[in-house]
Amino acid sequence: MSPDSFTSTWYSILLVLALIPTAIFFVDILRWMRMPPGPRPLPFIGNKLSIPRKHPWIQFQEWSKIYGPIFTIWIGRRPTCIISDADVAAELMEKRSSKYSSRPRFVTMGELYWDMATMLVQPYGKAWSIRRKLLHTALTPTALSLYQPVQEAEAVRLCNQLLEAPASWERHIERFTSSIVFTVSYGHRIDSLEDKTMKKRQEFMVYVASLNVPGAFLVESLPFLKYLPNAIAPWKAEVQRRGHEEAAFNMALVEDVQQDLDTAKDPSDVADSLCKILLLARKANPESFSILSDRDFSFLPAAIFGAGSDTTASTLCSAILALVTHPHVLQTAHDELDRVVGPNRLPTFADEPSLPYIRALCKEVLRWRPVSVLGGQPHATSEPDEYAGYHIPANTTVLGNSWAINMNERYYPNPHRMNPLRFLSPAEVLVYARPDESDDKGEPHPNSKMGHSTFGWGRRVCPGADLAVNSLFAAMSKLLWAYDIKPLKGVTYDIFDYTEGFNIRPNPFQCEIRVRSKAHREVLQENLKGAEKTMERFPVFDKSAEWVGI
Repeated sequence: MSPDSFTSTWYSILLVLALIPTAIFFVDILRWMRMPPGPRPLPFIGNKLSIPRKHPWIQFQEWSKIYGPIFTIWIGRRPTCIISDADVAAELMEKRSSKYSSRPRFVTMGELYWDMATMLVQPYGKAWSIRRKLLHTALTPTALSLYQPVQEAEAVRLCNQLLEAPASWERHIERFTSSIVFTVSYGHRIDSLEDKTMKKRQEFMVYVASLNVPGAFLVESLPFLKYLPNAIAPWKAEVQRRGHEEAAFNMALVEDVQQDLDTAKDPSDVADSLCKILLLARKANPESFSILSDRDFSFLPAAIFGAGSDTTASTLCSAILALVTHPHVLQTAHDELDRVVGPNRLPTFADEPSLPYIRALCKEVLRWRPVSVLGGQPHATSEPDEYAGYHIPANTTVLGNSWAINMNERYYPNPHRMNPLRFLSPAEVLVYARPDESDDKGEPHPNSKMGHSTFGWGRRVCPGADLAVNSLFAAMSKLLWAYDIKPLKGVTYDIFDYTEGFNIRPNPFQCEIRVRSKAHREVLQENLKGAEKTMERFPVFDKSAEWVGI
């Protein structure tokens, strides 16, 4: 080859190398132009540099005011559509849910850690649909009624613990929600947050959260790295080891319930739980469960615990902050409870139809400070779609910005004002509104049952939403019946002082929680005996040290 030919060849190679990124750039421009508009992305980088690490949902809310109720951001070359309006969310993620119910690919958390065993990360399809259907069999209205005695009893225990140590109210709330969800899942209660089983479960949850941090693992951008041998990829070996440990944890809990059923004379002798219902259903109809290995099956009851304990605790913490900063709401709640229930007994689920203000207060807390500010795990499109003249490709990540939707003044005027009147009928507003108090009602929300978007949308809506609402009502009705909740003198409370991360709760704060009267104290103490009697049927799980190496 002559020197001139050699030089010409290298020039050609360099020209091709230069043309490849140029061609990719122009292809990306065409994609940007067809999709819903958004902040201008940089080539190959996208909007990474424009997205704040702290509270990104607030920036997304601001962008929605510029670009509209659905806009696109780019993480590298991958698009994410962010929805900030309830009607758009209902149209796409509910009415068109067959296209918007999948999941993005989670290599580290989904494939390496969980081996795709949990519904949380599974794409939309047969495997996910079967799991969802089976889980629903244990969360029907009939099943939920079985769990109500536990919720009532644990709420009584919570109120009595506050008598002894009101300053530790946040810890008491965490125990309350953890015990309810663990009891409902497996038929075992939690008496202390120092419980070994509880600590291990929390350890798993914290570790999983670390796997879900954008940019934490290069394998999310370069998926072929998952095939590296563990010997040269110790990070992968550690992720898989932790995943196997959680799977063993879940299976041991299921095996314990199965042993109880095997040794019982009759299934009714075993405490009611979601796991028990699923095990009996599997025995009665094994074909329905044939697709699930024992490992996969164990993640069904585990899903409720992982989703329900921390979120309900965070909602109750927000409720305390709301009551401290909106004393008139507390007073109206006291007035209703005094009129309907009186001082000589505790409110129960039987009183719920007669307590519209307490029900509305629970809904308003869920709206006012949604825990999963970006709608929980993101959705993904399973096929292309067109909306409002824009193209949304298959495999596009879709986020519902619950914060922006729940703070949308179109639906909720004065959105940061805690106002249960929003969820009352006009006739009820006349009864409960104070002079010159606005009901802060906007346009009707498309979710007429909930009235907010806190539990998600469509086929990916939180399966334990009704269970969580029941726990919230049980706690709030009894707490408000029993206690005055007031700000401490000289303390300023900030209703925006919340934790970072995608599940938020108020940063720690103190307030005054004082029993309303001697009569209220005596009723609480009298009811504690009955509550303890109820919970005796749900023993503390004491086998964790045998199989988790504690």
